[in-house]
Amino acid sequence: MTSGSDASASDPLVCVRHGASARPARFGRRAFATVEIVNPRPSDRDDEVDLLIDAWSRRLPETDLSPLDVMSRLRRAANRLARLRAAAFKDAGLASWEFDVLAALRRQEEPHELSPAQLIAATMIGSAAMTNRLENLVGRGLVERRPNPRDGRSVLVRLRVEGVERVDEAMRGLVAREAVELAVLDRDDQAELARLLRLLSQDPEAG
Repeated sequence: MTSGSDASASDPLVCVRHGASARPARFGRRAFATVEIVNPRPSDRDDEVDLLIDAWSRRLPETDLSPLDVMSRLRRAANRLARLRAAAFKDAGLASWEFDVLAALRRQEEPHELSPAQLIAATMIGSAAMTNRLENLVGRGLVERRPNPRDGRSVLVRLRVEGVERVDEAMRGLVAREAVELAVLDRDDQAELARLLRLLSQDPEAG
């Protein structure tokens, strides 16, 4: 019998058997011959998405479920990233929304300031919510309001030293945790994944 690794390498139109179960490799809705993988790698084993698709394929056998192979994994990765971000920000004494506001200011050149309208655009937070959040950040000594020299009717929000220290700590913690998550991919894989995600994130209606 041809080994699983040899068969997979020579013929991509195969399905993979893990232990007692076999799942057809998905190319649209087509199923192909079964091969057995001895001691499968973690990436070869069925994950939650595989099991979800298998269950739905029995309920909707006429439907091409292949988009779930990508989109369901992206959703799970996004949920994991949200938890990872929250943990990194908590270690720096920040909530996720606080990081978003402080990071928008920190990315600006010194003196790290923006108008409230610019902050709303940068963070996609509503006007009323932004007003409340700025009050909170001012109260914590992380930002300050200053008169806008170009418009006497408005103010500028400036990052204070404590805010710089907090957001920098949070960012360092975040990228360190993300590096651990990405350690399963080598540099080439990460570059290819970034390229594909860049394509996927483009707005098809933007032209």
